[in-house]
Amino acid sequence: MRSWSLVLGLLFVVLAGCTSNKQAVTIPDEAPEYVQEEDFEEIDWEKKAEPFGSRNIIGNENKSGVIGMDQPSLEGQKWMWHLWGVEEAELTVVGYHRESGTVHQILDEAWTIPVMGENNGADSHAPSSVKVPKKGEWAMLLYLDEKLFDTLVYEIDE
Repeated sequence: MRSWSLVLGLLFVVLAGCTSNKQAVTIPDEAPEYVQEEDFEEIDWEKKAEPFGSRNIIGNENKSGVIGMDQPSLEGQKWMWHLWGVEEAELTVVGYHRESGTVHQILDEAWTIPVMGENNGADSHAPSSVKVPKKGEWAMLLYLDEKLFDTLVYEIDE
């Protein structure tokens, strides 16, 4: 009987350890309905956005990137989003702060903006004003026409 208690106790400890590593995601009510908790579980935090090209674009080469991200600021700034393999679409940017597990609207104007023609070697682009609310590690989930397209992982310290 005592060995069963020990086995059950160990099993409880193992199960509790496995479930405690998963952080709950807080999605605000005003976020677009197609933003799902599962999207945040798929973030590869090791795949940091990298500089590429000659225009100071930081992102995932031949997929998506941002000009203006090289000097991030919590005070707000201008970023120009660049997308490859996309001509015209609606771009939704959803910021996820890793430490707090919270989701934020990053674009000043709205959650979603239109992308337009070629620029800086990308198939489409969209200028925007952004506001990152706090320091830390961020994943910017990019949705095109309501489907997850790419994730950019940035460290924002200022």
